[in-house]
Amino acid sequence: MTIQYKNQGINLTTTGTASVLTCPTSATFLIRQVQVDNSSGSPVNLSVQVTDTSASTTYSISRKAIAANTVSNIITQTLVLEGGDILKMTAGTANEIQGIISYAQLDRSQENG
Repeated sequence: MTIQYKNQGINLTTTGTASVLTCPTSATFLIRQVQVDNSSGSPVNLSVQVTDTSASTTYSISRKAIAANTVSNIITQTLVLEGGDILKMTAGTANEIQGIISYAQLDRSQENG
């Protein structure tokens, strides 16, 4: 098993739901931090969802008004994404939310058997 520490940038340019991180089918993600910045002068509503592809279901995991000119942590504990799962975000205002996702990728694609 290989463990890689990674990060993924976020830039929500629309008010539609955006897939911000998709776990490969041969891996598991351990997400330690999702940090977002609202660079506008007004609060922005942010909704975060996880799509569990094995159950064909999307679950809401956070709804938060991000205050103006504020950086906010979205998760407080480790979030696990299994192979094929998708982390999604929806912003109430376009072009105001940016951030970063920090995670470990546990990859089994190089294993025999």
